[in-house]
Amino acid sequence: MHIKYDLLHIPRAQADALLCSFCLTRAPKPYFLKLTLRPLSVLDAIPSADQVRITPSLRSQRGSVWTKNKVNFEHWEAEVTFRVSGRGRMGADGLAVWFTSTQGLEGPVYGAADQWNGIGVFFDSFDNDGKKNNPAILVVGNNGNLVYDHQNDGSTQALGTCLRDFRNKPYPVRAKITYYKRTLTVLINNGFTPDKEDYEFCTKVDNMVIPSDGFFGISAATGGLADDHDVLSFLLFRLTEPGQQPPPVESEIPKEEKDKYQEEFQNFQQELDKKKEEFQKEHPDVQGEPIDDLYESVNDREIRQVFEGQNRIHLEIKQLNRQLAMILDEQRRYVSVITDEVAKKGANTESGQQLGSIVATQQEVLKSLNELKSSFHESLRQIGSVQNQGNQAAMGTYETMQHFSDIKEHLHTVKRDVDHLVQRNNPADKVLKCPELPPMPSCLSTVHFAIFVVVQSVLFFCYVMYKSQQEAAAKKFF
Repeated sequence: MHIKYDLLHIPRAQADALLCSFCLTRAPKPYFLKLTLRPLSVLDAIPSADQVRITPSLRSQRGSVWTKNKVNFEHWEAEVTFRVSGRGRMGADGLAVWFTSTQGLEGPVYGAADQWNGIGVFFDSFDNDGKKNNPAILVVGNNGNLVYDHQNDGSTQALGTCLRDFRNKPYPVRAKITYYKRTLTVLINNGFTPDKEDYEFCTKVDNMVIPSDGFFGISAATGGLADDHDVLSFLLFRLTEPGQQPPPVESEIPKEEKDKYQEEFQNFQQELDKKKEEFQKEHPDVQGEPIDDLYESVNDREIRQVFEGQNRIHLEIKQLNRQLAMILDEQRRYVSVITDEVAKKGANTESGQQLGSIVATQQEVLKSLNELKSSFHESLRQIGSVQNQGNQAAMGTYETMQHFSDIKEHLHTVKRDVDHLVQRNNPADKVLKCPELPPMPSCLSTVHFAIFVVVQSVLFFCYVMYKSQQEAAAKKFF
């Protein structure tokens, strides 16, 4: 059983029964929140009607959002919906979800204070250690004495980690963090599909001891590279044991306090608009400054990803083509050798039949391999046509995906042909073998060899004598 606490969004129908906390408003009426939490502390973050921008895509920025009152849940579950988007190929620095004994309003760890007492779930998008293991999600605990290891991306201090790419996704990324009976579990929805419940396991930490009460917070930071870190919602669930009754819901917040929070939000919005106008007046040359050469557009990124996929497929097919060429040469050599053996041993009927069947099988294999080679050449031709179409213009993704589908079906057909060929030429019950050579006769002894030489010499001598007599008789007639 659980009780739901929405720290960012609450339906209007529940607004009258909720106690106030920071949430996003649609002017002029705010939405309020369950729980005895006061408004969230917003430090350098930019709230709007449907999200909170923790940090904008500007260099060296920090921002955070924290609850003002402590939460004393024994078991809880937090669901965070966020976007991390940027125009660069790499992002920085990342976003963090906190549960700490004190508010870490500002500091060097993803915009929050170091040496915290509690738990932090880090969404690290920049590869500080150069090991190409980012973007990554890390779970790092601290008792208030540990200094975060930035140079190694916290890998030496992480209690659990997983590699997930959460930047520039078509749908918002969702993280579900559950703490139940001293076990912390992190599930991730990568944002590839609109299904909100499409979670996959990231990491799990057993025997996790955290403070009994503390503050929830979300922070983010940028460095030399910059991303927009936007939080769309933060849902907090209080988990209870089966059979236990949940605590009663707090009464409605007084009207005076509602007006106070609404006025505070309006003042914050007016101050933000005023600062925007002042910045535009002080920096008129910044507006419209071309920065397209520093970043890649969404279309450029999609085309680059398509070309990278094509190049990988092209290399794989080239490698398969080389392997098929080697197999063809080997099969031709086998066919020629077996044909010569058949010609030499045509008298042996049984062996000739076996060799004939082997020759026929090898010829079929050769024919099938030639067909496979033609299929691979056709696949290469299709990939080349797709690349030529992509180079002509930033073409629509639909036709490119159609070509990829054709190539995929073509490769599946080739794979089935290869599997069928292997099964046909390597049956489990019977394997054709070349006929065995007859046993070699034993060598002659010395006595037999001497007798053979003497007999041959006598015969040769008789032949010479007979030939001489015939020639002498023939001369008498002339």
